[in-house]
Amino acid sequence: MTEKQKKSIIESGKQYFREIIIPNHVKGLEKLKLNDFKINPFLVNYLAAFLCGNTEPESLAKALVYPRILGTSINTSFGQNIQIFISSLAQVAGTASGIDGIDIEFVDAIDGRRKYCQCKAGPQTINKDDIATILGHFKHLHNKARLDRLNVQIDDMIVGVLYGDESELSAHYKIINSHYPVYCGADFWEHLTGDKQFYHRLAKAFGEVVEEDTETGHIVKYMVNNLATEVNDYINTYAYTAKSA
Repeated sequence: MTEKQKKSIIESGKQYFREIIIPNHVKGLEKLKLNDFKINPFLVNYLAAFLCGNTEPESLAKALVYPRILGTSINTSFGQNIQIFISSLAQVAGTASGIDGIDIEFVDAIDGRRKYCQCKAGPQTINKDDIATILGHFKHLHNKARLDRLNVQIDDMIVGVLYGDESELSAHYKIINSHYPVYCGADFWEHLTGDKQFYHRLAKAFGEVVEEDTETGHIVKYMVNNLATEVNDYINTYAYTAKSA
């Protein structure tokens, strides 16, 4: 794969973050109110002090907001929308396949053979029912290749996991891997691009998208300030109620 093609993949990935991931992430944060949190009164002051060294309203707000920013919702959004990135990947990295269940076709940079690839987001992102579906698609391709006299070997039908490490693959992937190769993370991207470092280049590029977007830092600060105001009002109301009692 040429350097121009590799840069095109990186740019398509960055565009995916600009248009899908960041807007969805921000949208979820902008709607947060104090009553959206299940606050553990035994922990929230401890966490605020642990994080910021005090239990001021702003510190309490940070202890509530930061886990939401860094939590599982962003992983869910990435996985739910991954097909958009896979579609753009097909346009710049290989050929969008017309075969049912195959996302991209590309010439393997390591063995030089054409690969028929189903792409998945991460090493834990399929369930038990997906096993039969994936194996069924490959069986269909194998039968089609035999009828059409195509030179397609078992090892030419692969699952490409976009991120993670082979050691992190779930038991479901391991079952598939006993029939067809599962390339995970850096291994997958090396087979696609021929570049051992491409996986890390791509991951770094995703971080650069946020660095380019100067508004994200302001949004987080805005959310913390808003929540801090709610926390302060809540504390004052509670103190007044307790005093009155």
